[in-house]
Amino acid sequence: MLEIYVGPEGNFSTISEALLAISYNTKATLYLAAGIYEEKIFCEKKNITFIGAGPDKTIIKWNDYANKPHPDGRKYGTFRSYTAFFAGRVVTVKDLTILNTSGDNKIVGQAIAAYVDAEVAHFTNVHFDSYQDTLFCAPLPDIEHQVGGFLGPRMHTLRHSSFQFYHNCKIAGNVDFIFGGGDVLFHDCEINSKALFKDEIGYVAAPSGKASGAGFVFTGCRFTSETASKGSVFFARPWREEAKVALLNCYLGDHIHEAGFSPWNAEDTIEKNSRTTFIEHLSYGPGANTTKRISWIKKLDSEASKSLNMRIEHATIAWGIGK
Repeated sequence: MLEIYVGPEGNFSTISEALLAISYNTKATLYLAAGIYEEKIFCEKKNITFIGAGPDKTIIKWNDYANKPHPDGRKYGTFRSYTAFFAGRVVTVKDLTILNTSGDNKIVGQAIAAYVDAEVAHFTNVHFDSYQDTLFCAPLPDIEHQVGGFLGPRMHTLRHSSFQFYHNCKIAGNVDFIFGGGDVLFHDCEINSKALFKDEIGYVAAPSGKASGAGFVFTGCRFTSETASKGSVFFARPWREEAKVALLNCYLGDHIHEAGFSPWNAEDTIEKNSRTTFIEHLSYGPGANTTKRISWIKKLDSEASKSLNMRIEHATIAWGIGK
């Protein structure tokens, strides 16, 4: 395996230079020294690992955003706004921070910190920070709702499945800040909601996966906020009708809305959301009162709960963090 050291004393001073030196098929590990890497990262390698010196020491940041004019005469749009893009077969990222520093979404629109489109992705002790659309867990939906809405790296490619695992990570934002069609397990993560403008509503997740997939599963996570007002944030709303989200054994702060989950549009009917699967099981904390949750939330019977927990245990063991 190829090992490359990036930083003042390393083989390369920037991450982008190091990536250019690696062929697609070469399995490689990039060790990123402490420091701020102000660069837009595009990575498509078969099997690559990035290891930083810690989230407070190794920081990758950039500042593109949806409303920013692009050199091609159009705006960047959501999917060209990323700070870091990860594709290929397998990507592993540990001990660093990825920021989009564009600022509040009320002004700049969507601004992705990480666009993750690898077939298998594993993030451990990584912090992601932006406002709207912080973390995109690919693939894109099959069809865009508006012309040019998917402008970006995977606009015209065939969609492929993506399994992504986030362990001991912190993901911060305010609107749809975890979104996409991947099958994603968030284990022991902090999901941090930022403040909104007065009377606005926040949403953590906007999944769009297929009904046959696992969707977004949060297990043992902490939904926190220092700045969002009480009851101002929903767990999720379905970006596409077959969306799936499961919350298992999670701590919920009092910023969580009493309904828990939301339709995409306020006027959507229960019938329109009949293909959406939202599950909440064994929540605790000040936002965990489930008496006023939406009527179309799904319940876990004992057999389904046992099966889901078994799949989660197998996934964590496969990644070397289970018992």
